[in-house]
Amino acid sequence: MNGRLTPLPEDWRRALAIVAHPDDLEYGAAAAVAHWTASGKEVSYLLVTRGEAGIATMEPGEAARVREAEQRASAAVVGVGSVEFLDHRDGVIEEGVALRRELAAAIRRHRPELVVTLNHHDTWDGVNWNTPDHRAVGRATLDAAADAGNRWIFTDLADRGLRPWDGVRRVAVAGSPQPTHAVEVGEQDVERAVASLAEHRAYIEALSGREPAEYARDVVTGVLDSVAPRADGRRAVAFEVHPRG
Repeated sequence: MNGRLTPLPEDWRRALAIVAHPDDLEYGAAAAVAHWTASGKEVSYLLVTRGEAGIATMEPGEAARVREAEQRASAAVVGVGSVEFLDHRDGVIEEGVALRRELAAAIRRHRPELVVTLNHHDTWDGVNWNTPDHRAVGRATLDAAADAGNRWIFTDLADRGLRPWDGVRRVAVAGSPQPTHAVEVGEQDVERAVASLAEHRAYIEALSGREPAEYARDVVTGVLDSVAPRADGRRAVAFEVHPRG
């Protein structure tokens, strides 16, 4: 990454974060969420799956229950009380009109000015292949931000009382290999983000075999430190921002 990242504007009040799995937001973006909620902004989470295919040593039904509980606890650490799940199957999310409709419905219901999602590109940093779930949800979220405001798309939503919402001003993509903006975070934001990731105890222990708090600190500080050279030397969360309107 080269060049200074532009500060992400904070002229908004409500945000909706849409991702595929429990823990997707905790690998860096939660530090920005902690910063936002501490400043009085309202942030809600929408998870497309319950992450039931994410723990190889745990049967999917049990994993779904455990990971949902971990996500709710994780969100609470950074000041998020609204956590919803769409119950798509983990690992086989289908990008398309049906998913766009569900996400547009959620955007109309929450009426955010900022929508946050995760890397929709083919790779992480141009090297490691991204998962199909991340790609599908990220791309559908970008589409749904526009769909939510179009009265002639998904007209059945209005019949359900979900009026068009054209108030999304930006979609911010976390973990993108093409970041444009950054949110600088303070020490308390970092500590809350570390604690938030550490709440995914069962997932982290199965994934790494490490103690969750230690693992979380290494991961979160590593992500935030990697952005610092492009944020005036301060720890920050990087986003690829797509303005609307």
